[in-house]
Amino acid sequence: MVATRCRISKQTIYRVFVSKTDLFLAVVGEHRQMMLALPRPVGEDRPPADVLEEIFMIDIDEAAEQEREAFISFVIQESAHVPELTDILRREGIDQSRRMLADWLDRQVADRKLALDDTMSGARMLMDLLFGGMGPASHDWENRNDRRRHLRRCIDLFVRGAHPNRDPDVVKPELFRATSEVSGKPSNAGFAFIEEKITSSEQVKP
Repeated sequence: MVATRCRISKQTIYRVFVSKTDLFLAVVGEHRQMMLALPRPVGEDRPPADVLEEIFMIDIDEAAEQEREAFISFVIQESAHVPELTDILRREGIDQSRRMLADWLDRQVADRKLALDDTMSGARMLMDLLFGGMGPASHDWENRNDRRRHLRRCIDLFVRGAHPNRDPDVVKPELFRATSEVSGKPSNAGFAFIEEKITSSEQVKP
């Protein structure tokens, strides 16, 4: 499949990559930024909410989104032939992306833009919130603008909750109502969605 899409021979691919495992390591690493736009530019000094919109690419265009979905489909399809792909995906995709997001959150905490006692947990929370409205769940929105508004609400909810000067006694119920207006599907987009599909396919194998 890779050779066909690249319009080259399999022999050419295996001259560059010793095995399928090496090939997938390169593919996952190269396409990691299709899920999260990280790392960020050095010295970037902007409001966290604005940067998070770019990190999670909530304004991604249709062409880029189709390319991302094609990558997800490719990984799911090939995982049936390469059992090691699940570990590669977790190590080089999900875990690495979460660490990079946590590193960015560390910088926001150091700059006193956010207040978090566990940035790795914060990264996991953000990925669950934002990816919940993407991937397969994205087709439940009436249009892309509805999805974009929901994703901005998710970011707003997180940033308000992690604001250094937040009032812990003030609750914004309208935010919780807004962000709960989703399809009811689990947050299984991006790398997490791929991992779930791979795991499911392995469980049904004879």
